[in-house]
Amino acid sequence: MNAYRTVIAVGLLLVTQYVLLGAILPLASGPQWFWLGTSGVVGLGIGDSGLFAAYVILGPRRSLLIYALAPIFASLGAYVMLGETIPPVAAIGIALTLGGVVLAILEREEHSGEAPLSKKLKSYGVFFALVAAIGQGVGLVLSKKGIELNPAATLNPISATLMRMILGACSLWLVLVAAGRLPELRSAYKSREGMRHTFAAAVVGPFLGVTLSMIAVTYAEVGIAQTLLSLMPVMIIPVVWILYGQRTSWRGILGATIAVIGVAVLFLV
Repeated sequence: MNAYRTVIAVGLLLVTQYVLLGAILPLASGPQWFWLGTSGVVGLGIGDSGLFAAYVILGPRRSLLIYALAPIFASLGAYVMLGETIPPVAAIGIALTLGGVVLAILEREEHSGEAPLSKKLKSYGVFFALVAAIGQGVGLVLSKKGIELNPAATLNPISATLMRMILGACSLWLVLVAAGRLPELRSAYKSREGMRHTFAAAVVGPFLGVTLSMIAVTYAEVGIAQTLLSLMPVMIIPVVWILYGQRTSWRGILGATIAVIGVAVLFLV
């Protein structure tokens, strides 16, 4: 799914790039291609694949609990590579937001409907979720490095997204082909329903979502942008409530409220 959705996103971004900017490929320097391409490999190729693997093993709740560590890795990476520091007020906002996210997805196994796992399997799941968190956080830092490489001309977020997506998709397909997974890719393509959902996921995720994340990281500090991106578990509460009738507990509602307060504090910075 990750391989197909990145390819679909590349096609959508090529069209958008041409319509809005008048060129099929971004007019960027070699170093910008390097940093944005590396970001695509780390964030989209390695990070997203780790997240999907964690979903399969741990389930969404436990995976997202670990994935919520991404802002920490993003802040550390931004401090080392970009010299960005987080103001005290922003640090409070980040702590509140992350605390709310963790509280919103922190349910006991017997209440979450998730099957208990062996220690070995849970270790694998935790490892993949950590790979996802590190890939997402570090990938965002690498993106900002590439976007701001030329101070005289900041790279357009659409172009940055396209560059990330091209290299991310290439790395994914190369790994899958080298691993002998081409037959599985062919059989997956025959599933009309699966491809229809994958197309929708590509539009919402790597096309719109990643483009908006590039806009966010262009105009905000990486740690703050990644904290806002980590609100996904909270934002999905009303969606599953409406679509699937899954009502959240008081803990989830309280966590969502705390996270929103944390976001409000961030906007005061």
